[in-house]
Amino acid sequence: MSEIGLGAMQLSISGRPDHAQGVATIHAALDAGVTLIDTADAYSLDNSETGHNERLVGEALRSWGGDASDVLVATKGGHVRPEGRWEVDGSPEHLRAACEASLTALGVEAIGLYQFHRPDPSVPYAESVGALRDLLDEGKIGLAGISNADPTQIREAQEILGGRLASVQNQFSPAFRSSEAELRLCEDLGIAFLPWGPLGGASRAADVGSRFAVFADVAAAHEVSPQQVTLAWMLALSPVVIPIPGSSRPSTIEDSVAAADLRLSDDEVARLSAA
Repeated sequence: MSEIGLGAMQLSISGRPDHAQGVATIHAALDAGVTLIDTADAYSLDNSETGHNERLVGEALRSWGGDASDVLVATKGGHVRPEGRWEVDGSPEHLRAACEASLTALGVEAIGLYQFHRPDPSVPYAESVGALRDLLDEGKIGLAGISNADPTQIREAQEILGGRLASVQNQFSPAFRSSEAELRLCEDLGIAFLPWGPLGGASRAADVGSRFAVFADVAAAHEVSPQQVTLAWMLALSPVVIPIPGSSRPSTIEDSVAAADLRLSDDEVARLSAA
């Protein structure tokens, strides 16, 4: 895996760029060496266009001039978008149907990484993860992951999947650090930790430096953006961390990918961690 992935959600939700720019952004990520693209069936305006982001990702991969065979596409099921709302359906029946629809939307025979998007309070967690286990056993998906999970759910998923839990995708950023326990558990278990919203989300990414002065100070010292420093800091926290910053323009994903080459000192990492 590349050290930085692409979170493709911004290309399909409200405020999204036009189709050509969306494809260009994904192509820019691939050109920069990104080999992990995160999507979901629910990344759309509403249920009338479920799979919009998956179709966009699939089209971009097929139209890219390079070799996409080593690119891991990670999608998710378990969210639904009635009238644009974010609601959950973690029933095994829904997850199986959602997986089949995602296979079609992406245009693949098996999904590289399939993730349970968010726990459904009305469905036992074991039943939802059990659906992923069955899809894994059937070869519909190559890897299974979970998202928005707590430590208890991570351990339960690992047990249900027979030690095959590949990843945990939780919110994590300078402003949102409540998933540190999950990050450390993933490190202990050897599971990839994929921070979503690592720059604070589309509306906050541009002001990482203004909200956290130390990130701006370290960025100035290295003559890079505060966003690069944020991602480099996350990479320094643990070898299992693979941030998936969102982007809607080629220039922003190119800047994010450059964070993989930024080396922070132990003192800088400590200062950033204490911010």
